[in-house]
Amino acid sequence: MEFRHLGRSGMIISEIAYGNWITHGSQIEEDTAAACIRAALDAGITTFDTADVYAEGRAEAVLGRALRGERREGLEIFTKVYFPTGPGRNDLGLSRKHIMASIDASLRRLQTDYVDLYQAHRYDTATPLEETMAAFADVVHSGKAHYIGVSEWTAEQIRAGHALARELHVPLVSNQPQYSALWRVIEEEVVPTSEELGIGQVVFSPIAQGVLTGKYQLGAAPPAGSRATDERGSGFVARFLRDDVLERVQQLKPLADQAGLSLAQLAVAWVLQNGNVSAAIIGASRPEQITENVAASGVKLDAELLGRMEEILAPVVERNPGKTAENAPKLRG
Repeated sequence: MEFRHLGRSGMIISEIAYGNWITHGSQIEEDTAAACIRAALDAGITTFDTADVYAEGRAEAVLGRALRGERREGLEIFTKVYFPTGPGRNDLGLSRKHIMASIDASLRRLQTDYVDLYQAHRYDTATPLEETMAAFADVVHSGKAHYIGVSEWTAEQIRAGHALARELHVPLVSNQPQYSALWRVIEEEVVPTSEELGIGQVVFSPIAQGVLTGKYQLGAAPPAGSRATDERGSGFVARFLRDDVLERVQQLKPLADQAGLSLAQLAVAWVLQNGNVSAAIIGASRPEQITENVAASGVKLDAELLGRMEEILAPVVERNPGKTAENAPKLRG
């Protein structure tokens, strides 16, 4: 396992992180989830990402139980706040009230005194940014989080949040966007802004919800148990299940073979070639998936192979930077 700094901060994280969106607490049984986390630890992963909304809090609880007994100082635990965690009007968003309630609930479920990174899961248009950042600052100053980050914020939102964080003397060090060889919307605006401000990307979906593994075949039904057959993730993967995308993904197979990699390893390695990426988050429903994907750590792809990937995928890559704002919630309620 290779390691990188999280943005321009002093904290070092594993360049492949383990995330438990969809799987833990919902898609797989807890013993399987625990086996996946053990496989991640055995593979050298020290960075674990979750959120209070995943499986209505159960994902955090599963992660907390699985990591119990591990040396806390040797782990980096990330969680997030924004989406609804209850039926009340204040059970969502980035108000001071919700942030303060949510961090305490997350810590209880995770069975830890602090998280290493506390992230705004989306931008909240219904709460003044000053209120949100002041609440995050109090979370950090109280010792309940070491660093703060954001997820799927636009470049303009990141810049405004970073300016307030500096005034409040708290380290805003990361952004968590979707990023893969098929989804490159952060490259034009978010990445240059982040590089300027010292913010690192902790990217999710580096294998495009499984599409870049090549398991979805042109003209064939999605494999049983795949993300495309799960109602919680099917909306995310649907955008990639076009014939032209699936056909071009299959054209990557000779390049992966040439590099001695599986298609999944090639996809994760491709994301890690971006110097602004601090970590790529992988998920798993089976321990062997982790073992496979972790092999992408430390891989250096040569310019010729990267150029061929660009040629093959160029017609089907999404690059529009406006997609970040388009996919963000416009209103809380």
